[in-house]
Amino acid sequence: MAGRRALGRQFGWLWAAYAVSAYGTGLGFGAFPLIAVVVLHSGPTQVAALAAAGRAVGAVVAVPLGPWMEFRRKRPVMVAMDLVRFTALISVPAAFVLGWLSFAQLLVVSVVVAAADIAFKTASGAYLKALVPPADLLVANSRFESTTWTATVVGPPLGGAAIGLLGPVTTVLADALSYLLSALGLRAIGSSEPCPARTGAPRLTASDLLAGWRHILTHPTLRPLFFNSITVNGLIMASQPLLAVLLLDHLGFAPWQYGLVFAIPCVGGLVGSRLARRLVARFGQRKVLLTAGVLRACWPVGLAFVRPGVPGIVLIIVVQLGLVTCCGVFNPVLATCRLDHTAPDRVARTLSAWSVSSSTSIAAVTAAWGLLAALTSPRTAIALAGVLLLASPLLLPLRENAPQNAAERAPGLT
Repeated sequence: MAGRRALGRQFGWLWAAYAVSAYGTGLGFGAFPLIAVVVLHSGPTQVAALAAAGRAVGAVVAVPLGPWMEFRRKRPVMVAMDLVRFTALISVPAAFVLGWLSFAQLLVVSVVVAAADIAFKTASGAYLKALVPPADLLVANSRFESTTWTATVVGPPLGGAAIGLLGPVTTVLADALSYLLSALGLRAIGSSEPCPARTGAPRLTASDLLAGWRHILTHPTLRPLFFNSITVNGLIMASQPLLAVLLLDHLGFAPWQYGLVFAIPCVGGLVGSRLARRLVARFGQRKVLLTAGVLRACWPVGLAFVRPGVPGIVLIIVVQLGLVTCCGVFNPVLATCRLDHTAPDRVARTLSAWSVSSSTSIAAVTAAWGLLAALTSPRTAIALAGVLLLASPLLLPLRENAPQNAAERAPGLT
C-alpha cells in the first residue's frame, strides 16, 4: 500500500515541510480578494486584476529562475523561497496594524509570492528526483497530492472561521508563519547535497531561458501532456470566479453553501491520490493518464446546468467530486511521468517552463472568460469552458515512449 511505504527520514522532513506550507496556504485561501474588498473597498475590476496580474507578472519574473537554479543546490533555493514568501506575506498584517495597507502592496506581494511559488515548486521537483529512487517517485508525488487535497478540505473552513473571529488578515499571518516553519523543516533534512556541474556557458544565456520549453516541445510524450495540462487548468480555473458570481449573486447561494459544495468534493482528491499508485501498478502509467485525463474532462460541463436550492447543491457536489477524484489520480501520475522523461541536468528548467506557462495561460484564459461573461453571462461562459474541455483529451499522448533518464539518474543525496 502506497501510504505505508517508507521513503526515509529525509523525505519525511521534506513531506512535513510541504504539509505545513500546504495547510498554511489552505488557511489563507481567498484572503487577498477578501482583504481587497472588505478592508480596501476595491471594486470587481481591481479584484480581478489582483488575481490575474499577480499570477501573470509573477510568472514572467520567474522565467530566469529555472535556468538560474539548474546548476545550484536545490534545498538552499527552497529555503530561500520560503523565506521570501514569509517576508512578503508578513508585511501585509504588519501594514494593516500600522494603517499603511494599500492595494498596491497587495499587488506587489501577490507578484512576489507567485514568482517564489514557481521557483519553489521547480526546485522541489528537481530535489525530489535526486532524493527518491525512480521506483518511489509516484509514491512521493501521491503523498504530496493527498496532502494538498486534505489541506484544501480543512484549511478554507478553518480560515473562514479565523477571519470571522480574529479579523481579515489573520489567515495571511498564519500563511506567512507556515512558510517559516517549512524553511525550518527543510533545514532539518541535514543532507549534503552535491552541487550540479555546470554544462555550457558560465553565464545565463537565451538558450538557457528556452531550454525547458525546447525540451518539452520536442519530446513526444511531454509535448501533448503539456498542451493538455495548460488547456485543462486554464479552462477549469477560469470558470471558478464565474461560478462564484453565478452561485452567490445570480442563484442566491449562502456563503456557507458555496464553501460546502467545494470543500466536500476535495475528499475525492485524497481518494484519487491514494489510488494512483495501485492503478499504475495494475494498468500502466500511459493507460491511467489517458483514462483519468479523459474522465476529468467530462465533468465541468455539468456546472452549466446548476439550479437554486438543494438540487443545485447536489449537482455541484457530484460534478466536483468526479472532477477532483480524476484530478487526484491524474496529477501525481503526470508529475511522475514528467520527471521520468526529463534528464537530471534539465529538470529545473523544464519544471520552471511548465509552471510559468501554466500560470500565464490561467491568467490569460481567466481574463478572456471574464470578458466573455460580461458580454454574455457567467452561465454561458461556464458552459463554453465545459464544452471546450470535452475536446481536451485529444491533446493527450497517443503512444508510449520510454523514459529518457533511466541511465542518466543524478547521484543520490547523502
